[in-house]
Amino acid sequence: MNSVVKWTGDLQFVATSASGHSVVLDGQGGKTAPSPMEMVLMAAGGCSSVDVVDGLKQAGQAITGCEASLTTERREQAPKLFTKINIHFAITGQKLDEAIVEQVTLDSLTKYCSVCLMLGAGIEMTHTWSITQDQ
Repeated sequence: MNSVVKWTGDLQFVATSASGHSVVLDGQGGKTAPSPMEMVLMAAGGCSSVDVVDGLKQAGQAITGCEASLTTERREQAPKLFTKINIHFAITGQKLDEAIVEQVTLDSLTKYCSVCLMLGAGIEMTHTWSITQDQ
């Protein structure tokens, strides 16, 4: 896997993936695009959400929605590393089994999500979940 990040002016960059997709990054605290740290957070949320949706579907759960909300704690001084990340999964569906949701969300952070596993090697990664049953 590889990537190219090209400076476009000020502290703005365009990152292009090996698959040909591009995203704009802003080094000025997210003035014009997500900051690199915001992208790390979004990558963790995206990676774990893929695992959760796929895992719930494979477990036969009638999932209709999944929203991951990530909250962080960071160091006050530079480098302003994340020290803790919590991912809250809000799962919507019909007749969802709490035990399955609990296991699938845990497995994402501890077994499957490459981004979360890398982050978790250096910081505290936690998760919570909630279920909304569709009618």
